[in-house]
Amino acid sequence: MGELPNALPGRQYVCPVEATLDVIGGKWKGVILFHLMDGTKRFGEMRRLVPAATQQMLTAQLRELEQAGVVHREVYREVPPKVEYSLTPFGHSLCPIINLMFDWGVEYMTGKQAVPSP
Repeated sequence: MGELPNALPGRQYVCPVEATLDVIGGKWKGVILFHLMDGTKRFGEMRRLVPAATQQMLTAQLRELEQAGVVHREVYREVPPKVEYSLTPFGHSLCPIINLMFDWGVEYMTGKQAVPSP
């Protein structure tokens, strides 16, 4: 196997799964992506949708997703300032993964997962 490409400067990945988890991993990134699948959201909306995340953490996670090229940040020059977040076309390619994570989470939360016998 040849050398793997690295999307972000200075990042060296051993495995493509590592690269994927670097982009979508973290406590709130998956939740943020899930909510952006429904369409563009203002920062205040994101705060209401992810209430357990602090403003500072939400801002940091959105910036990382933007840097990775999966979230677009649009700033409108008006008073008060208006900022909207949406998925980029590349970000939309994560939708099947996020949907599978949602389905898996529902199964896990409802206790329908297979439990190995002792």
